[in-house]
Amino acid sequence: MTKRARIIYNPTSGREAIRRDLVDILAVYEKAGYETSAFATTAEAKSAENEARRASLAGFDLLIAAGGDGTINEVVNGIAPLTKRPKLAIIPAGTTNDYARALRIPRNEPLEAAKVVLQGQSALMDVGKANDTYFINIAAGGSLSELTYSVPSKLKTMYGYLAYVVKGAELITRVKPMNLHVKFDEGEYHGTASMFFLALTNSVGGFESIVPDAKLDDGKFTVLIVKTTKLPDIMALMTEIINGGRHVDDPNLIYVKASHVEVTSANDEQVMVNLDGEYGGDAPMVFDNFQKHLEIIANLDEMDDDILIGSPID
Repeated sequence: MTKRARIIYNPTSGREAIRRDLVDILAVYEKAGYETSAFATTAEAKSAENEARRASLAGFDLLIAAGGDGTINEVVNGIAPLTKRPKLAIIPAGTTNDYARALRIPRNEPLEAAKVVLQGQSALMDVGKANDTYFINIAAGGSLSELTYSVPSKLKTMYGYLAYVVKGAELITRVKPMNLHVKFDEGEYHGTASMFFLALTNSVGGFESIVPDAKLDDGKFTVLIVKTTKLPDIMALMTEIINGGRHVDDPNLIYVKASHVEVTSANDEQVMVNLDGEYGGDAPMVFDNFQKHLEIIANLDEMDDDILIGSPID
């Protein structure tokens, strides 16, 4: 039986690069043995998610999420709740493209990203769930995590990652504390924090040293809680991150592994949660790691040997 693939693409991502290369991208997946068709997302809410679910239930063997982190997240949310899940491929065309960076998929050339499928390499990878929403890269809360919401889409398109850098420099001067209660597997933290992260990969906001020991399939989040709100301390943490990941031992940071995490606000203040770069709701929130939940095409030849605990799928 002929295998079928469905490209779900955001026609406005990456200065419309995917749409320009679409005919050639379709040809790549045809060469890989898939009868391939395409769907352009619309402004309708959950457009990519709904199409991903429909195509999965229709028996497609491979779904290709083509766009920014938001589009990829939607496609994952269309697939992840299902019992029978198709294989997933990613063509990045957004601003930070964190998940594609972790999988060593070319991030600025959609056609080259599509060609990764020709290597015939994939792996079973973890997926996170926050209440009823799935994510594949990061969940975060706190002042700096609001950065993603603060950069207008037009600026993201025009200036890319520079827009985040400029906005981040502005926000870091007005970090405010949260009073959090965080429970994680065998431990908990109750106190002041400026930010918390739950990371599934080693790429967070374009930095690969924030989670230097990340595994993509170990069933564990890397949980980071920044306890300090003082600007000098935060700047010192950032310096340690840049200089080889020395922040993991900093006393102003909690750095643990956990498969189940619960976050609540200790004084009922609003704590907005960022899921894969988009607003995902407010705490209280329960996070669970679904180990090896999705089979994802990756550039395994370029990835570090120890980033997977299991064997890749050929």
